[in-house]
Amino acid sequence: MGLDCTVRFAGGAVPAWAEVRAQLVRVGEAGLLRMIDGLPAFPDEEPEGGWRELRVGVAAGMVTVRHSGDALTCIVWSNADAALLSARDRVAWACAAAGGGTVEGETADDFARLSGISPA
Repeated sequence: MGLDCTVRFAGGAVPAWAEVRAQLVRVGEAGLLRMIDGLPAFPDEEPEGGWRELRVGVAAGMVTVRHSGDALTCIVWSNADAALLSARDRVAWACAAAGGGTVEGETADDFARLSGISPA
């Protein structure tokens, strides 16, 4: 069972992974890819269009990002500690910031403020 956070994009304009990764760097996460659609990935590999699931290595562990329609859902296991939940929130923020999305109904800026995220 996972703890998830969904990012929605108006018009289905989900950002490319390179744009999300650039936003992650702003909050101190390297965001290295570990898997793309269930297959091992090189850390600097770019997923091709149409990907469905990414496993992203963060300092606190691993965050799964699932793509479905006009949304990206960031997921961690239900036994995640506070550091991993915070990393999940940074990944969700990065997705929203990269594509003008909303995180659980909040703009990227509002979500950052509520979550204690301080982009550089």
